[in-house]
Amino acid sequence: MRRRDLLAGVLSLPIVMGMTREFGTASAVTDPAHPFGPGTVKRLARELSAKPWAAPKDTLSPALAKLGYDGYRTLRYRPDRALWAGERLPFQAQFFHRGFLYKDRVEMYEVAGGEARRIPYAADLFDLSKVGKVGDGDLGFAGFRIHAPMNRPDYYDEVCAFLGASYFRAVAKNHIYGLSARGLAIGTAESGGEEFPQFTTFWLERPTPESGSLVVHALLDSRSTTGAFRFVVRPGEATIFDVEMTLYPRVAIARVGIAPLTSMFLFAANDRASIDDYRPAVHDSEGLSLWTGGGEQIWRPLANPAELQVSAFADTDPRGFGLMQRQRDFGGYKDLEARYDRRPSLWIETIGKWGKGAVHLVEIPTDREIHDNIVAFWRPEAPLAAGQEHSLAYRMHWCWEAPWKSDLAVVTDTRVGLSLTSQARLFVLEVIGDRLRREAPARRAAVTAEGGKLANIVAQPNPVTGGWRISFELEPERGRAVELRVQLLDGDQPASEVWLYRWTP
Repeated sequence: MRRRDLLAGVLSLPIVMGMTREFGTASAVTDPAHPFGPGTVKRLARELSAKPWAAPKDTLSPALAKLGYDGYRTLRYRPDRALWAGERLPFQAQFFHRGFLYKDRVEMYEVAGGEARRIPYAADLFDLSKVGKVGDGDLGFAGFRIHAPMNRPDYYDEVCAFLGASYFRAVAKNHIYGLSARGLAIGTAESGGEEFPQFTTFWLERPTPESGSLVVHALLDSRSTTGAFRFVVRPGEATIFDVEMTLYPRVAIARVGIAPLTSMFLFAANDRASIDDYRPAVHDSEGLSLWTGGGEQIWRPLANPAELQVSAFADTDPRGFGLMQRQRDFGGYKDLEARYDRRPSLWIETIGKWGKGAVHLVEIPTDREIHDNIVAFWRPEAPLAAGQEHSLAYRMHWCWEAPWKSDLAVVTDTRVGLSLTSQARLFVLEVIGDRLRREAPARRAAVTAEGGKLANIVAQPNPVTGGWRISFELEPERGRAVELRVQLLDGDQPASEVWLYRWTP
């Protein structure tokens, strides 16, 4: 059982927002208050970074530690006990019980009037009837989720969830859960193994009746660094997270991943070798989108490679990047249960100058759709120095499509198959955009390949889509990967984004 499979079940538990308060709601009023201000979490992170890292020591009772997937799903939070339930506030919070894979405790606080009070664990916050006695005392929380009236005014929809290490997910209006984000990644796809920083403490600012956003603070800790995070969550047609991040490394960190995204790509029309499946495609995200500091717009379709693949896209002061789900038609997947057509895209909009570095894309082989096998993040060129403060800000758009509009056409389909006339690989791209409806007698496709030979390059209008189709054949060199680049041009000017692709044997 993988984390992805577990989240698919845990985060989709049926929620019935009852109005009764038989037991009272989750509350922070019984614990003493502590002053809390804009610099509190930064101070805690800075002080913690001066101390040696200590692994979590909290142990679980045998009943919780031995829980399997199905057993953990039965540890259901009582919706009528949600934080702020029945108070006519625009947000509510529910909590996850510890158990199964989620063994580490996270401390939860409510912030109001410049003070923070701990939200204590209580067994009667959960329906534990199907697992019986799970232990005594303060067993603690594993994470939390936020609810708000997003799809209709009389129902509190689940907006986001923070559960496991520094992982979190969110949805916008009419979405279902798909890809995940993390607070920080360290050593992803490195031979020495990956380090997983953890959010150990959260502070939820009490909203007002007029609040359109919820503020969440988080303290991060790991062997290499500590960190202070501030999330401003605004649900809607696109759900927006404004993120302020400050890191305090204990040691110099060269292999860091900023704003890491984690998703799944099993197959699609560009990559379905040996796939025996009734569906046309299976993926939470279909491509990596980049908007470089120089203004170039890039689309890199994802793949499920035979071997681990890592790509780096060097840049200076990037404008943004994201893992996007462009295919929004049900017929593109034909899956009534997974509904991949309703999975969110996630666009990272950079704020301020990020300097030199690269967007990294990691593609991991997988044979099942329950496995997250795609990772994307920003890695600065210079290592993060130990004993210093490193701050970045960015905006996360959990959205249907990219939040920025471009005059350039976009690639909506990438299809690859055997040529009808040779043993070459035939590539067919569909390009859509209002710009292509204009007359341009010099319109052409610029196609290049690093390795292999290109033949039969054709660019022509597609009267069915109203866009253009680009096709070409590739004769690869035996056993060698090929880097491909395609762009539709009006004369010498770009008419479309840049399409990049790595073909592997």
